[in-house]
Amino acid sequence: MHYSQFFEDQISGLKSEGRYRVFTEIMRRVSHFPEAAQFTGQGIRDIVVWCSNDYLGMGQHPDVIAAMHEAIDLCGAGAGGTRNISGNNRFHVLLEQELADLHDAEAALLFTSGYTANMTTLMTLGAAIPGCIIFSDSQNHNSMIEGIRHSRAPRQIFRHNDVAHLESLLAAAPINAPKLIAFESVYSMDGDIAPIAKICDLAEKYNAMTFLDEVHAVGMYGAHGGGVSERDGQSSRLTFIQGTLAKAIGVHGGYVAGSRASIDFIRSFGQGFIFSSAMPPAVAAGARASIQYLKRHPEIRDRHQERAETLRRKLQAADLPVIITDSHIVPVLVGDATRCKKASDLLLEEHGIYIQPINYPTVPRGSERLRITPTPLHTDAQMDALVDSLQTVWAKLDLKMSA
Repeated sequence: MHYSQFFEDQISGLKSEGRYRVFTEIMRRVSHFPEAAQFTGQGIRDIVVWCSNDYLGMGQHPDVIAAMHEAIDLCGAGAGGTRNISGNNRFHVLLEQELADLHDAEAALLFTSGYTANMTTLMTLGAAIPGCIIFSDSQNHNSMIEGIRHSRAPRQIFRHNDVAHLESLLAAAPINAPKLIAFESVYSMDGDIAPIAKICDLAEKYNAMTFLDEVHAVGMYGAHGGGVSERDGQSSRLTFIQGTLAKAIGVHGGYVAGSRASIDFIRSFGQGFIFSSAMPPAVAAGARASIQYLKRHPEIRDRHQERAETLRRKLQAADLPVIITDSHIVPVLVGDATRCKKASDLLLEEHGIYIQPINYPTVPRGSERLRITPTPLHTDAQMDALVDSLQTVWAKLDLKMSA
């Protein structure tokens, strides 16, 4: 086999389908979010970022930056190893206590990423609990799918947010078999929200555990930023709540929260935790400062929701094909991979607007879109410029407007 040719052929296939990802080199500027600098072959220019998962701009908040500086001055750069050997820093312990409090849970456990938290926890549960059946929403994130797959536990896929279909699968399963329902709160591509209370009702009826991924909701929903589960008063009914520190919290890492026994079980048996170096203490300190700030400032969540709704209204008024959601996610449908990439390129090259194209396999073929994430810091003027630019690009590419 000619290995290099194989790799080149695979990449060529992606390019021919319009799905080849090109990274844009940018540098965010402290105190100027959502503006950034783009580095090009012709030099550096200013752009406006409309696709950041730093949903609230906390990655540049003075409290977060100050906490990270202080931790570096105290501890240095790295953690020193895995937490089992030499890296169990005081800042890790304090952050886990903060996260447990955020989710009204007994304990929490840090991971190097949300992906690792999902994969490790689901893999560990499915592999270790004899006869466990995992019921997974059809739109779950890749990290959840991979964790379930690697657990080798039997799995049942229920139609997206379809509690009737979920119940039919639960009812058909052996009554005494251990069961786990895995789902998300906010689904990041369509922006829809799971019926958490109804799923908890089913879990209680059929004696199933629940695993809720709140990565696109932590910090942004609930009185203290505990996510949709806090907003809906369901936190205490969930077995596991998983989240990230890399989106609304603005830093890096992931975690899972739950009962003391369940978290200790994952800590003791989860290989993705045991064999991974701990996050740098400064990152843990910054995340804790961010969570503490968000707990005290619900107005930032109110502003965030208002900005998302304002942008939706402006896009609708311009007859652009915005997908209406109940969350902060604002997708604009294109429906073709090549033209989605071209629309993204034109927005950046001609208008200084940065929105990455979302293509297969992140979304199904034919549903390619631009996924816009307004923040509390985007202004009306920036929104108007975005809408005008989208209209220009849509006309240039002869893309379909709203029906």
